[in-house]
Amino acid sequence: MSDHLFEFLLRQGDNTLILSHRISEWCGHAPILEEDIAFANIALDLLGQTQMWLGLAAEVEGGRRSADDLAMLRDAWDFRNAILVERPNGDFGQTMMRQFLFDAYHIELLKHLVTSIDKRISAISAKALKEVKYHVERSAGTVIALGDGSEESHNRLQAALDDQWTFAGEFFETDTGDHALHAAGIAPLPSALRAGFDARAKAVLDEATLTIPETTFAHSGGRSGKRHSEHLGHLLTQMQWLQRAYPGATW
Repeated sequence: MSDHLFEFLLRQGDNTLILSHRISEWCGHAPILEEDIAFANIALDLLGQTQMWLGLAAEVEGGRRSADDLAMLRDAWDFRNAILVERPNGDFGQTMMRQFLFDAYHIELLKHLVTSIDKRISAISAKALKEVKYHVERSAGTVIALGDGSEESHNRLQAALDDQWTFAGEFFETDTGDHALHAAGIAPLPSALRAGFDARAKAVLDEATLTIPETTFAHSGGRSGKRHSEHLGHLLTQMQWLQRAYPGATW
């Protein structure tokens, strides 16, 4: 069971870590100052959640590695994040659509995890849920404003949705470890989160006058570590550079 729990915790921490880094790339580059500040704050929220998830993962592993070690000293094939969160930012519309799809999944997950039999997971989820309620409100509102805005903003949001929708399906893949954790009362089955995600996504995307692609195909491989995009390696090169160049450095 500890192996399944460790894998689960890596998945949570890696999703928030990699998306946090992606969002932080907007610092100083967002279209307006308010968005620049909002991106920075959300990136910090996600990084704080990463510290908790990977900290617990390190504890479950037996203390051989710290949260920092798990973040900065693993290679791309050891990461368990969904492919969606590692994809490049693209334009502002691409970034906001990616954020909304993640937020819509993330809030469903955390709402279930607060009832986990594992009190550590429940406590982390309760804290994160307070932040993610704001995240999804903001991303949904922005998607609606842009989707139902000008012809240009609508077209960009539709293109972003068409591009990213098939990556969102990976969040709901369910494997042997997921079944074991569900049976133990630790975590919900990812597949059980799909209905809540679909309902939220449809409500927001309908209001944004956007059309959900008619496909059941979903990219996969990230959360199992079997396949990541080439973008993850480039991201880690930047994110981990200092620790790799100066191992164990302190200041």
